[in-house]
Amino acid sequence: MLAEHNDLVTRIGPGTPCGDLMRRYWQPAALLDEFDPRLDPRMDQRPVKAVRLLGQDLVLFRDGAGTFGLIDRDCPHRGADLAFGRLEPDGLRCPFHGWKFAPDGRCLETPAEPMGSTLCQRVRQRSYPVQVRAGVVFAYLGPEGSTPPALPAFDAFVAPASHSFAFKGLWHCNWLQAFEVGIDPAHPSFLHRYLQDEHGDEAKAYGRQFRAASAGSVAGERWPMTRVMREVCSPEIHHAQVAPGLTRLTTLRHIDDALTHVRVTHAAFPHTFVIPLSETVTITQLHVPVDDTHTYWYSFFTSFAGPLDKETMRRQRLAHMTLPDYVPVHGRHDHWNFDPEEQRTRTFLGMGEEDINLHDQWAVESMGPIQDRTREHLGTSDKVILAHRRLLLQAIETVRQGGTPPMALAPAQAAALQGPDTMDCIAPAADWQAHWQAQAAAKRAGAAWGQAGSTASSETPA
Repeated sequence: MLAEHNDLVTRIGPGTPCGDLMRRYWQPAALLDEFDPRLDPRMDQRPVKAVRLLGQDLVLFRDGAGTFGLIDRDCPHRGADLAFGRLEPDGLRCPFHGWKFAPDGRCLETPAEPMGSTLCQRVRQRSYPVQVRAGVVFAYLGPEGSTPPALPAFDAFVAPASHSFAFKGLWHCNWLQAFEVGIDPAHPSFLHRYLQDEHGDEAKAYGRQFRAASAGSVAGERWPMTRVMREVCSPEIHHAQVAPGLTRLTTLRHIDDALTHVRVTHAAFPHTFVIPLSETVTITQLHVPVDDTHTYWYSFFTSFAGPLDKETMRRQRLAHMTLPDYVPVHGRHDHWNFDPEEQRTRTFLGMGEEDINLHDQWAVESMGPIQDRTREHLGTSDKVILAHRRLLLQAIETVRQGGTPPMALAPAQAAALQGPDTMDCIAPAADWQAHWQAQAAAKRAGAAWGQAGSTASSETPA
């Protein structure tokens, strides 16, 4: 990649071409959990959080009626930091001179001004639309006065609260390298390779999902994905656009003449992927630029079986994070917990068996804050990454020309974009496509909330 193109697709601050593109989409700003006093006792009396998103410093707060407001962090009077504002029932008051702002940015009071002053009526703090979906507060930072798009009717956003769970984590790197690890179908055969397999309940523990068995069997034996990926490390990769900006990735690992392992995932522009966690749970993950060199990943877990045990899921994941900012315990400061003895005897990477998020974290953070793509040597297995980069460059140009980029959806378009299905199964080699589609349909039929259907489930990969 040319240096100027690398700069173009990684810089996301206000006024940058890629930043203008990113501002055409809803972006996660915070977990609802971040306003839960059980996790952050400060929220009991003062639900106010400083937020950095797309290189902008903002403050997110909840007024006495429970309404969220997201406004610029610098007070429009003299620029003091509103993250330290006094929260009152109807808004946030700057402690410098007492100016108060409603969640929608209206200036409610300028108490130091003379009696009869109309200054308050002429001042408005920039505010941003917010909505709460699936346990996350989303924000729209698009041009002031513009109409936000609609979120697609993906399973992650329409499943009932009992069957969904959201979590996040901070990576010290640019958004694009964070996203690209998730749309790379070849990397699990190496980065997440375990040198031995496990079975039973332990295989279902947090961080060890690749040890869970794939749907189907080989000679009557259930194979965990660790074995599939270890024994078949050169997959056949297909990708096909099933809707503008929505790409299905189909990865085939041929076990023998009769059987093929099929993994079906999706990439949704600009920075979302949808993957199977297990036979009944899907992960939808967004990679949200904090600024040019930091990224929050937001994961939405969606169950097609019973309700999720959210307390256990939260506790397992918080063991690897520091609050209140969801910063991983391990990182560059401790060499990502690297253990050469583990690398020699237990895992291909040597960075723990309990949290495979750490594996991905090392891969993307070790590239540097912004990966230098001029030094890459890409191969056939990188075809999906190359396709996404081309789409990204095209979308940046579309926005430059005043057009609408992929996945910036009108309400009717968003309502029609359902699913998408994911799969991890062992299928008959001669009929793998019909097999995974039948498996996906059965999974969806097993969830009362998920029977509406999915997007383009019959598309053929190309």
